[in-house]
Amino acid sequence: QVQLVESGGGLVQPGGSLRLSCAASGSIFSINTMAWYRQAPGKERKLVAGITRGGITNYADAVKGRFTISRDNAKNTMYLQMNSLKPEDTAVYYCLAGGVTLTTGSYGMNFWGKGTLVTVSS
Repeated sequence: QVQLVESGGGLVQPGGSLRLSCAASGSIFSINTMAWYRQAPGKERKLVAGITRGGITNYADAVKGRFTISRDNAKNTMYLQMNSLKPEDTAVYYCLAGGVTLTTGSYGMNFWGKGTLVTVSS
């Protein structure tokens, strides 16, 4: 039905930057909300940032002022610009597409990507 593919993860030094991308494909009519979550080793998955179809954003306190979320509705793609990275940002970053309406008419569905690893270390 819907596939989400994250990319852009990798190893970066503290203070560095990375840009993550999430591309959604499949039988998509529209996507309401898109979001980035992250899960550090041994910890629960937590919201990093979210963005509505209209461009309203919200951020976790831990990343405010450092991360910027954006999306291209025409391409069903979302981005996360991460600056001033810290070792505590190390995690697997997951993409969520929420409130998806399919071309079949099904609506209100949520889909997850498989994640991309971000490692911040010197």
